[in-house]
Order: sequence, then structure tokens, then C-alpha cells
Amino acid sequence: MGCDGGTIPKRHELVKGPKKVEKVDKDAELVAQWNYCTLSQEILRRPIVACELGRLYNKDAVIEFLLDKSAEKALGKAASHIRSIKNVTELRLSDNPAWEGDKGNTKGDKHDDLQRARFICPVVGLEMNGRHRFCFLRCCGCVFSERALKEIKAEVCHTCGAAFQEEDIIVLNGTKEDVEMLKKRMEERRLRAKLEKKTKKPKTATECASKPGTTQDSAGPSKVKSGKPEEADPDPREKKSTPAPRGAGGSY
Repeated sequence: MGCDGGTIPKRHELVKGPKKVEKVDKDAELVAQWNYCTLSQEILRRPIVACELGRLYNKDAVIEFLLDKSAEKALGKAASHIRSIKNVTELRLSDNPAWEGDKGNTKGDKHDDLQRARFICPVVGLEMNGRHRFCFLRCCGCVFSERALKEIKAEVCHTCGAAFQEEDIIVLNGTKEDVEMLKKRMEERRLRAKLEKKTKKPKTATECASKPGTTQDSAGPSKVKSGKPEEADPDPREKKSTPAPRGAGGSY
């Protein structure tokens, strides 16, 4: 059995331990998350959108997914929470001047520079490559590093000046805990919108008629008579004088 000739087997050769878990290359995973669309697996190109869970997509891929009902089963978890185009936000990204990829003016084969990040934080200049946490604001779609939001605290966007709240900040490609928190916020937000929609019911004709000034039963008698049209009173100046009786001094 392989132990002939006086060879002594080692312990790891006789005792089978647990199988080694293959580690996923973190660099390859970061490249996939920050450079490729979650739906189509194609390189991210403008217009780029993000969902309420912080995943990145090409906008045209999301539109095709919403139009093609058969894609729901195939893509499943990747976009099951996207029910309309309103569930994604178009991102306003800042280009990285050091990126050497295709900028739309090259001829021949397109080159995608995956060594450098295509976008950066417009406030502190960090590259959006997955090594730094990045966020976007649901109210305007502007993208910043988490460091910029913490160091320069403000209630308005650093780029466009739009006011935002804590729940408007969504972490891009966050951890499992981040996704769970964002999912909870998403469900609460959709539940509130559903309840508000129910309370704002369209007004019926009866409710409209009950408003003052909309009915004909206003205070005071109506001046318009039903039936024959009202006859105008004759002008007193147009009344003819009555003839004087005979014998009152008048001559004929």
C-alpha cells in the first residue's frame, strides 16, 4: 500500500482531515463588483444605476430585465427586488483622471483599465475600487466615499446641495450586515409608500358636491324662477298717461 521498503508514513497521510475551503481571490471579487454589471456581467458603462441594496447595474440592462419577464427566473436573487425603474437611482460619478481606459475617443479595440478605478470621490480623491467604502445619496444620486461624509459632516450634498437624511445614504457593495440593514430600510420605505397611497384615495362625486360653493342649494332664495322666463318690469317713463274724464274741462 505504499509503505514497502521500510518507509514510515506520516500522520497527514493516514488521517484525513477536513477539506480545505478554496479561498476566493479578493482582488478578482472586487474587480467584478466594481467594474461589471450585476445583471448582464458586462463592463459598467454610463448611464450606471444602483439599487436600494447598493448593487451596481448598467441602466439598459435593468430596462431589459423589466421588459423581459422570462429573465426573472434566470436572474432571480440578483434583481428580484427591482420591480420598476423607480427602484434604482442613476448615479452621478466623478471620473478618475488617472484612468487609462476607453474614454470614447479611441479607435480600434477598446481597452478597459482594470488596474485603476474609473471613478473617484470628488471630495477627498479616493479611488472607487472596493478598498474604500463608498456611498450614494438616493435624493440626488451623487457618489462619495464614506470618509468624506464622516469628515465633512453636512445635511446637504457636497456636490449639488440637495438636502438628505440618514436613510438616504446607501452603501455601495457593502458587507452582509450592510445589505441586511438596507433591505430592512427598503421594506419599511415601501410599506410607508403603500400606506400613504391608500390614505390618498380619489374624491368621489358625493364628496365634491358637499364642498361649499359647488351646490345649487346655497343660502337664500333663488332669483331664477322655474318655468316661464321672468318678465321684465316696464319702464315707468314709457307708461302712457290715462285720458282725463269727460266734463272735467277738457274740450273735444
